[in-house]
Amino acid sequence: MNLPYSGNLKNLSRRLRSNMTDAEIRLWAKIRVDQINGYRFYRQKPLGNYIVDFYCPKAKLVVEVDGSEHLEESGAKKDVMRDRYLRNLGLRVLRFTNIEVLTNIHGVVESILSSMNNASTKE
Repeated sequence: MNLPYSGNLKNLSRRLRSNMTDAEIRLWAKIRVDQINGYRFYRQKPLGNYIVDFYCPKAKLVVEVDGSEHLEESGAKKDVMRDRYLRNLGLRVLRFTNIEVLTNIHGVVESILSSMNNASTKE
């Protein structure tokens, strides 16, 4: 299934890849270059009208690393709409806070791996 793609997000996506947060950089170092069971992740990937932090097409998995703005009511509401949209595309969404990634990177990677393993056993 081809996912919707908005070409007008391409330049913004490139800028975001060049200006990743410390937490995003830390997670990217752990999941890039097929490091999780040979699954490839893409960073700052446009999907529909959104840019997701990390996307693994083979696992149909989106991983978001959220800063404090996502804890505010308006940010949380936007996240609910975004997650619903992505789930309607057949994707799973995992969310972690910056703090979780920076203080427990191994636990975050284990959660991602566990989610991927659970999905592959259901197929």
